[in-house]
Amino acid sequence: MITSRALFRWLLALLYIAAGIFHLAVPRPFISITPRWVAMPEAVIALTGIAEIAGALALIQSRSPRLRAAAGWCLAAYALCVWPANFNHMAIDLGRPDGGLGFGYHLPRLAAQPLLIWLALWTGEAIDWPVARKR
Repeated sequence: MITSRALFRWLLALLYIAAGIFHLAVPRPFISITPRWVAMPEAVIALTGIAEIAGALALIQSRSPRLRAAAGWCLAAYALCVWPANFNHMAIDLGRPDGGLGFGYHLPRLAAQPLLIWLALWTGEAIDWPVARKR
């Protein structure tokens, strides 16, 4: 029987694999929202795609709980590090004459980032919060 943690681990991994493939295959939209202070945005976007795929694969491997926990920490740090691009995207988008995708898109996206951070840590079994494991 699959646990909810394992199910969410696989769902998160699939999300990161898909995102990683998109970062590598179609980098232009990601480059366009990268803050100006990021050096070499093309290389950074390619590396983020690789990091997403590698983190996802490490998260779903079953042989090493330590590697899975490390992947959880790395994906959580990754989600935190790319959060400024989401804010930048909102600023760029809302500055367009038509208002872009609007707050209805951007605010939930920004609010979801802490959830992704927690989900990476929880599914990677780096943390048990808020539900401790039964002993």
